Amino acid sequence: MAYTNEAQMADARSMLRCHAPVTLTGYAARFAAHPPSVMRRTLRIVSLVVSTLLPGLFHASAGAQTGAYPTKTIRLVVPFPPGAGTDAVARIIAHKLGESMKASIIVDNRTGAGGAIGAAEVARADPDGYTLLFVASPFTTVAASSKNAGYDPLTQFTAVAPIASGPLAFVVAPDLPVTTMREFLAYARAHPGKLNYGSAGPGSVNHLALELLKVRTGTDIVHIPYKGIAPATQDLLSGRIQAMTASIPATLPYLAQNRLRVLAVTGPRRSALLPDIPTWGEAGVANADVINYWGIVAPAGTPREIVAQLNAEVTKVLALPEVKERLEREGAELIPGTPERLEAVIEGDLVALRKLIATTGLELQ
Repeated sequence: MAYTNEAQMADARSMLRCHAPVTLTGYAARFAAHPPSVMRRTLRIVSLVVSTLLPGLFHASAGAQTGAYPTKTIRLVVPFPPGAGTDAVARIIAHKLGESMKASIIVDNRTGAGGAIGAAEVARADPDGYTLLFVASPFTTVAASSKNAGYDPLTQFTAVAPIASGPLAFVVAPDLPVTTMREFLAYARAHPGKLNYGSAGPGSVNHLALELLKVRTGTDIVHIPYKGIAPATQDLLSGRIQAMTASIPATLPYLAQNRLRVLAVTGPRRSALLPDIPTWGEAGVANADVINYWGIVAPAGTPREIVAQLNAEVTKVLALPEVKERLEREGAELIPGTPERLEAVIEGDLVALRKLIATTGLELQ
């Protein structure tokens, strides 16, 4: 470009001064002094350092926010009344678990609707590891048999740890004119609708056991539901009802006093507590095994780290000789294992019960 006058030349010189090279100092000057290859290598090193350190920094930050577990009281909800077999097992575990974890663990009995009220409450709780549910077989029997259970065992809970399992004892009033299971079935067939049995409530394992017995044997025995097994036991002792199933330890004092008569156990094997008493299968009742199981679950979404910690602690507690001995006195067989093992038990039980209800017309309402 040609400049025609001094004014244009002055403007050009001004523009050149505005775009003069910038003077670099400090780190910028040293960085700029290196050739492009050195600069690229330096950038790769910086990128590597950042990618290595940042995850650790984020993890440390998350750990600082989460903190150690537990830092406050853990509530173990038992959806059955105090004194029941499940409550007794839960209190054994809660006591030893609290000692092992150096934490406060309280048992909170939230009863009603065969355990559904307590289960639904835990399903709605924060998934932070501070509200847990101690489950037994009604956790699945109620969900399988009722459309209004208020919870879903598979989608609203995270399995934590399996505890134990065990059969029930089938007992009758001593004034009933039978001494064996076969005699009881013959008497029931001869008197349809005249015998009754008690349970801990609709959907309870006691309810399931007798309804399954009725389906498998073609007998007509009237169901009398109670709010827990304790009042049902009292009515059996007083002669208001004729039969029921209950945890084996709960029946032992009355058997020793001849106030009840045991005819069978509901599991596939005889119980060590009642070695001379046959199973239902041995007494001619096929495909009617009923086992009560116990375990711990948490609300869905509970952090995996907390679930793993709780599972490890429960497994450690179950290995204690005093716990093993105490649970065996409850007629239970320990089944320590992973959360996945308990999840498989719950899912398998739920699927089997739904299939049984659909194919037999079994009523658990």
